Amino acid sequence: MKTLLFAALAAFTATAAFADNAGPAPKPQTGHRGNSNGFFSPFPFDGGEAIYKGVCAGCHMPDAKGAVGAGAYPALAKNENLETAAYPVAMVLKGQKAMPGLGMQLDDQQVADVVNYVRTHFGNKYRDKVKPEDVKAAR
Repeated sequence: MKTLLFAALAAFTATAAFADNAGPAPKPQTGHRGNSNGFFSPFPFDGGEAIYKGVCAGCHMPDAKGAVGAGAYPALAKNENLETAAYPVAMVLKGQKAMPGLGMQLDDQQVADVVNYVRTHFGNKYRDKVKPEDVKAAR
């Protein structure tokens, strides 16, 4: 329990420490929506950049270079693991190690948007697009 609490506190502190460099906070959409799985989305952001800034940057950092502290948060910048689109889709949906699975919180469009954003920014040049149908098939 102490480890989990410490990790949450460290992630919060890291987010706050880098907030000034992150640019303006993403604006959530008005109203809330259930996602394509029938679950309420606590992340009502539209578009890959807004989802990244609002959900992912707290651990992976605004520049996507990752961080080491209470845990190791891998860099997404210039990451060769992102070459195969199925890999980041699986990571977002199901998680791995300290990365929580977000498949129950993000709908298929949101997952596709954030994966496409990360794969085409931060020095990544992967241009094949993930479609919501691809995410649905991976669930």
